[in-house]
Amino acid sequence: MSPILALDGVTRILGGQPILHDVSLSIPQSQTCAIVGPSGSGKSTLLNLIGLLDQPCQGRVLLGGCDMTAATSDQRAAMRNHLLGFVFQGFNLLPRLTALDNVALPLCYRGVRQPAARRAAQVQLEAVGLGRRSRSRPADLSGGQRQRVAIARALVTEPRLLLADEPTGNLDGATAREVLDLLLALNRDRGVTLVMVTHDVAIAHRMERCLKVQDGRVANA
Repeated sequence: MSPILALDGVTRILGGQPILHDVSLSIPQSQTCAIVGPSGSGKSTLLNLIGLLDQPCQGRVLLGGCDMTAATSDQRAAMRNHLLGFVFQGFNLLPRLTALDNVALPLCYRGVRQPAARRAAQVQLEAVGLGRRSRSRPADLSGGQRQRVAIARALVTEPRLLLADEPTGNLDGATAREVLDLLLALNRDRGVTLVMVTHDVAIAHRMERCLKVQDGRVANA
């Protein structure tokens, strides 16, 4: 089986400085993988390259067996919408929308009619334990609940690869553990590949694999 993700000799240079240098790695379907390293080491740059939010200066990026290195912006957007899900530290929910409509939004972008998108969104809210809060707006939810909404939104397109950038960084310890438990359960029950940037050693230890980014290079920790 082809890996869900592969980088081959990837280099990313910003302002004349190499942020990542000659990075090669592959991640099989259904693996959980932490990305760790000091601040400014290139962790988020690596995640952005994986998520097709950025392009390498050298090397190749393959997702789902497709070479996306020279893909157009429209092609990258289509791949993100069909293969990838994103969860961010800051939740990135739209404050004027209900939880239900925040979760339904990626399907609306895909062209799904609103009634069907809302039905699918309700299913995902139920899956993260927020079925009864579908009409709540982000301001009426706790930090942990907002992150659960963000996870439901990431899952509504049924992605094969879930990318998380410090998803527990704004949460207290108990809530962070609950969110991590949820992400690992989704990996176990649905087979979703999970790649997570984290500074939390305890979280990294619960993942099957850990990649360390340092001095522009990536190695198994």
